[in-house]
Amino acid sequence: MKKLIAALLATIALLAGCATLDEKQRAWIFQPSDRSWYGGTLAAEGMSDVWIDFVSRETRQPVKLHGLWTQNANFDARPDAPVLLYLHGARFNVTGSAFRVRRMEELGFSVLAIDYRGFGKSTNQLPSEALAVEDAQAAWKWLGQQYPERPRYIFGHSLGGAIAIELAAKVPDEAGTLVEGTFTSIADVVSTFKWGWLPVSLLITQRFEAVRRVPDIGSPLLVVHGGNDMLIRPELGRRLYEAAVGPKAFVLVEGGSHHNTNSVGQVQYREALASLFGWNDIQETALH
Repeated sequence: MKKLIAALLATIALLAGCATLDEKQRAWIFQPSDRSWYGGTLAAEGMSDVWIDFVSRETRQPVKLHGLWTQNANFDARPDAPVLLYLHGARFNVTGSAFRVRRMEELGFSVLAIDYRGFGKSTNQLPSEALAVEDAQAAWKWLGQQYPERPRYIFGHSLGGAIAIELAAKVPDEAGTLVEGTFTSIADVVSTFKWGWLPVSLLITQRFEAVRRVPDIGSPLLVVHGGNDMLIRPELGRRLYEAAVGPKAFVLVEGGSHHNTNSVGQVQYREALASLFGWNDIQETALH
């Protein structure tokens, strides 16, 4: 076993200076695809396609992002009805997250959900931390241009939560930030795995150090985590919450997994939105 571990560490060290290591990490963390599933496809029915074009500062190349837009029933009746940028996690495209988008719509949001580069119908390019944040910024700008008078919120699930925190730390005009099943950093996530004791932290290129950026958020922060989340441990969500310095709330949804927390915890979500953001009136309108 000692020889195996030594060989593994030696291999990682040899690759540390290579672009291959960075590319493999990007592919492993994001798992980009056009993959969805039947339930997501059903949930996406009736949503409108959105296309966002911009020139990347990172690559100097044109980018086309695909997104889905769904409008809450009270949107036209209330000028203060909020809009939300939804940032999904790894593996599944935006359609695969449509059922969660519907849950946010039920809470009172009109939602724009986007695919980063490499996912779904967006520009076919291997995503990275920097590129995904740039994509989120482009979507945030589009949302503000389309609905300049509406309060805008940022939501991220899992990996999307780390992207959401980075975006919220960069922009000055978000009304609030919500994350679910999110972590402190990729290095901390790796440390919870079976071989997490191996000293590979310094070799991680896609770090997503949300715990360092969360104190820079200038809006109220809601951190939600499933008590049965076996992929991203609840203690990472708790530590992320504790690092925040502004108005904040932490909601632990007992029985919630990494995938169903916003379904199991819908009542707790509603209560947290009312408490942290003063949403009683908006949610009552949404329910009717």
